[in-house]
Amino acid sequence: MEKIIEKIEESFSLPKNDLRDYSPLALAYIGDCIYELVIRTMLIEKSNTNVNKLHRKASEFVKAKTQAVLIELLMDDLTEKEMSIYKRGRNAHSPTMAKNASVGEYRKATGFEALMGYLYLEGNEERMFSLIKLGLEKIGENNE
Repeated sequence: MEKIIEKIEESFSLPKNDLRDYSPLALAYIGDCIYELVIRTMLIEKSNTNVNKLHRKASEFVKAKTQAVLIELLMDDLTEKEMSIYKRGRNAHSPTMAKNASVGEYRKATGFEALMGYLYLEGNEERMFSLIKLGLEKIGENNE
């Protein structure tokens, strides 16, 4: 099965870039998007309901506080490489801050998003899905 990133690169004739060249904030930028896509897909497949309800539920999953909790619960499950990517994202100095999260939560969330972005761009969707699922199971949100 072709990976999403491979299909995008092929369809739009994009070059294959070295992931080491991406800034941690660029990884977080795409990671935020792919994580939200996974959450929205999960929610709509579970319950094709009112868009406002879907949005409210998705917002709970993708807010910085929840992402900070997710990554804290996943720490023991990360490889050395994944931990390194997370830390690069967490330690990056972002020009923006979350409205409803502490600085620490926002930085952890940025690290989580950087990791998701890295796994996506690497074409390692299986690992990305596995970590998201594991994290959601650990916070008890996957079975609602």
